[in-house]
Amino acid sequence: MKVKVSTRGDYATQALLCLALHAADAPITVRDISQKTDLPQPYLEQIMLALKGAGIVKSKRGANGGYILAKPPEEVSLATIISAVEGPIVLGDFSDPHTDGACDHQGYCVLLAIWKKIGTEIQTQLAAWTLADIASISTGETPWPENLRD
Repeated sequence: MKVKVSTRGDYATQALLCLALHAADAPITVRDISQKTDLPQPYLEQIMLALKGAGIVKSKRGANGGYILAKPPEEVSLATIISAVEGPIVLGDFSDPHTDGACDHQGYCVLLAIWKKIGTEIQTQLAAWTLADIASISTGETPWPENLRD
């Protein structure tokens, strides 16, 4: 089984990483983000609006307009980004399982508990990585963590 990040979540993360890497610069237009990341501009415009609605970016109008991060990169986790463009991070849309042997569905309640635990672990891992972490690794300021080399 593969757990996949959607294109929308991946593009949102790339666009925000671009903003984080250029945080000291002036606001960046969607066109410039598109050119720097090689992401499609029309789709990127929709994603940036969703990120603005979630309070992750701010926009500035005018000749020097564009997008900037609304929060420091240290406060923007992968979980925050994915949730902003995809909704809540869950492994499935399951009800709470019965516990302590009370399952009357051929053990399905045990599977529900496992899926819920795996979903929680994915959420924890996504929450552990911030834009600042990723930017620092991508610029060489911080070495690649050993657990990412596998």
